[in-house]
Amino acid sequence: MSFGAFHAQRQQPLMSDINVTPMVDVMLVLLVIFIMAAPMLTQAVKLDLPRAQGGAAQPQQVRAIALAIDAQGQVFWNNEALALDAAALKTKLAQVASLVPQPEVQLRADKETRYEVVAQVMAAAQASGLLSLGFVTEPVPSINQEKK
Repeated sequence: MSFGAFHAQRQQPLMSDINVTPMVDVMLVLLVIFIMAAPMLTQAVKLDLPRAQGGAAQPQQVRAIALAIDAQGQVFWNNEALALDAAALKTKLAQVASLVPQPEVQLRADKETRYEVVAQVMAAAQASGLLSLGFVTEPVPSINQEKK
């Protein structure tokens, strides 16, 4: 009984490569099917829309209200100090909320301001019906700006 033979009829080693040809064939067939089916999947309503004369409507200029809070919690309305009571702020916010179109309120707060004061101002703006409230920050200076 021998394990290795030195003769010409030796068996060829098994091929360990993966044959990807069938996979490529299947993928190409699927690609063709998707290309053919894609136009059938789009559903559009064809409309013949009427034409009208006239220019585009001019957008109305919406002014912004600057609301600032300093480190002590003092609220400023367009750089004018408000009374320390919350009622004055609520009445001003209610007046602004009734305007059409509503102006954007831009909130600026000192970085030392207590979050409680900022949250109270935001809650008052929401309760009065304001829809647009933006936060204003200063950009971080880049390295090129610091050198100047």
